[in-house]
Amino acid sequence: MIRIKICGLRRLEDIAIANRCHPNYAGFIVDFPKSFRSVEPAALHTLTDRLDPAIPAVGVFVDEDPAVIEQLVRTNTIQMVQLHGHETPAMIRTVQSFGAPVIKAFVIRSEADLQPAIDSPADAILLDAGQGSGRTFDWSLLKQMDRPFILAGGLNPDNLSEAIQTLRPAAVDISSGAETNQIKDEQKIKQCIALCRKEQL
Repeated sequence: MIRIKICGLRRLEDIAIANRCHPNYAGFIVDFPKSFRSVEPAALHTLTDRLDPAIPAVGVFVDEDPAVIEQLVRTNTIQMVQLHGHETPAMIRTVQSFGAPVIKAFVIRSEADLQPAIDSPADAILLDAGQGSGRTFDWSLLKQMDRPFILAGGLNPDNLSEAIQTLRPAAVDISSGAETNQIKDEQKIKQCIALCRKEQL
């Protein structure tokens, strides 16, 4: 079954949309000021507290202090962790010890970028074009990929079916492709979810 994460939720309106549309996961970019989608750890609880408990909240972090991540996991503010920076395998294991599954993101620019992803101790790996770039990468690089992966980077209702049919990812992660004018768009989210469910029939 191809699962879908809608990432970059930051407003109460986004939570309401997620509750109506029911993606498999809801992603929150935490404490990363370079992204307009970032939310402060203190504000995150307000958002996830209103999220349908059936939708796991994924905290997305870039080289964050492990203590911050641990606090959010231990308080059940988030149920999964996505690491999107330069985290080492040792750091991944540390975060895993907090009790939540860990996704490690890897930017794919060449075949050489695949081996660290394949070898990662993370519970799941995410292959991306870059942090919130809104661009796809060269999917042909994944022909030899033999580990299940989450696909991210420039996915939207126009290219999602092709991505699923070509690459058969375990899951897809969509952020800018689910927005209009940098605001989450309920119709686009519905389209993406419907496409995922159609392609797995």
